[in-house]
Amino acid sequence: MKKAKLLIIGSGPAGYTAAIYAARANLEPVLFEGFYTGPAGGQLMTTTEVENFPGFPEGITGPELVDRFRQQAIRFGTEVISEDVESVDLQSYPFVVKGRKTHYEAQAIIVSTGATAKRLEIPGAGDGEFWQKGVTACAVCDGAAPIFRNRPLFVIGGGDSAVEEATFLTKFGSRVYIVHRRDKLRASKIMQERAMNHPKIEILWDSEVVHVGGDQVVRNVTVKNVKTNELTEHEAGGLFFAIGHTPNTAFLNDQLEVHPNGYIKVFKGTHTSIEGVFAAGDVQDHEYRQAITAAGSGCMSALDAERWLAEKGLDT
Repeated sequence: MKKAKLLIIGSGPAGYTAAIYAARANLEPVLFEGFYTGPAGGQLMTTTEVENFPGFPEGITGPELVDRFRQQAIRFGTEVISEDVESVDLQSYPFVVKGRKTHYEAQAIIVSTGATAKRLEIPGAGDGEFWQKGVTACAVCDGAAPIFRNRPLFVIGGGDSAVEEATFLTKFGSRVYIVHRRDKLRASKIMQERAMNHPKIEILWDSEVVHVGGDQVVRNVTVKNVKTNELTEHEAGGLFFAIGHTPNTAFLNDQLEVHPNGYIKVFKGTHTSIEGVFAAGDVQDHEYRQAITAAGSGCMSALDAERWLAEKGLDT
């Protein structure tokens, strides 16, 4: 079995940033970037234009940005393994990490496996036909894109996130529709009032989107009233899922303390409930979920891991 001072599970802004900092600190990090369970690089790999990451005034595609992260991590000596991690044993020490083919003993671990946006199986949307061509799961990430400007936009959901996304989109869309299956929102009272009183937001009660249509991009959506079964076609420039995310933690087998929503709990920066294990990025962030905040927490996790290893005399 191979040995590593610091092993990073997961790629994307958090994992690669952690690797850059750790490699520059001579920790010789090993990074499992994933392979089968999702695209290595995380959600940015399914994002077209990224216009809110500092340093790229003209914008950059998600995959190109991830590739730059990766190249920088490798440049400073990170060993990148293109495998999924299938299991970890955090009850023994050194920790044991098993990939599909490669097994490691690690003195410290950073978990940066991200979270997956929930989607509905809607023809044209859930099947990926218009994914990132007008269908997305992050208004803050994508809402300012030119294809959404001055167009009717649709948000699926009924919680605080849906109202927040809809409110944000009013800056760009001509009108924003919240599509909700019930006759009242799940959002907090103050958020409900914000949605109902906003002049550019309309709530389609007892409704669901059943089809997304268009050409190269989204042009229309079909909405069904679940009580009357009436179908209505609407002009649309975009559809936004706001029904939550699932943190990618199944491989941990409940060994780390998590919040009720499944996200890893962190303490004093990026420390987890097990000493020597750290968490960074969307796997522990259920509030911001941005590439730049993931990168920032990746930096924090590498510094936390470096200090912990030094305190234990394990950094040499």
